[in-house]
Amino acid sequence: MAINTLHITNGDSLTQRIQELNLVEGEILTWREMLCEGPTEIKIETESALKKRKDFLKKYYRIDDADYDSKFVSQLKKLENITEYQEIILWFEYDLFCHINMVAAISLLLRKGASKLPIYLVCSGRIPHQKKLFGLCELSNVQLKEHYKNKVLLTIDDLELAEYIWTLYCESNPKKIAGQIKKHSSFEYLSICLRAHLQRFPNMLTGLNVLEHNILEMVDNYQIKNIKQLMGYALEYQGYYGYGDMQMKRVLARLFQFLDQTKDRLQLSERGKLALQQKKNFYNTQILDWYYGGVKKYDYLYNNETHSLLKL
Repeated sequence: MAINTLHITNGDSLTQRIQELNLVEGEILTWREMLCEGPTEIKIETESALKKRKDFLKKYYRIDDADYDSKFVSQLKKLENITEYQEIILWFEYDLFCHINMVAAISLLLRKGASKLPIYLVCSGRIPHQKKLFGLCELSNVQLKEHYKNKVLLTIDDLELAEYIWTLYCESNPKKIAGQIKKHSSFEYLSICLRAHLQRFPNMLTGLNVLEHNILEMVDNYQIKNIKQLMGYALEYQGYYGYGDMQMKRVLARLFQFLDQTKDRLQLSERGKLALQQKKNFYNTQILDWYYGGVKKYDYLYNNETHSLLKL
């Protein structure tokens, strides 16, 4: 007799892939959100939380309310009768983008009464004999099936840790997250994603965060012809952030003052050189009303030497 399973995937590409492979049976909930950017509330399903997300996505990404309702809110309705399922399988990747969505999903599942159900995780990342990290859709058919076969059963401690991290993410004191980095869990990439999150806050010496600094280094070190080519580099070598085209375009747009376009090459401007050499602080030119969960990005500074945050 088939088990009634709920699969929660990290996007349409993976949903389509596992359907084409006839890899799974049961209901699929496609998680179409990007909670790693913008304001959030712990109870993401409430009217106030959804309005907050809609306002943010409409303002910065031109996603209208109807589109958000059809693509995300409609999917959440599949959780209304959670006890009808016999198991839940989460499909999320190694990066910060996926991990923030994952802990939010787990928090929601626990509020819906799923704590008594077995909850598994299929997570991609390191592959034997490969240097790069792989997303789920980058895996071969054989590798994807193997990942599914080796899915990890999450313990109650795992689930409670994820729920707690989501709560901290939605609060206004991100320094508390640092205390969770060394916690042992079944989430292989959680610690490094939390470190990556803290490094999204502006560096106390330059006003730029780690990702922004690394992009300026790419311009300085490589023969990059234009912004389009820089976009490709930034997406490929962004580390553990997992940003897509939309997010990276916003990152690059904020760096234009640090770049000069010549006839055949993109170069650092004088400001860019000063920022890269940490000789001038550009915090005041970068400050923006931008949220990561429950905190404003420019309310804290990152200390690169102590790997800690300083509240302004």
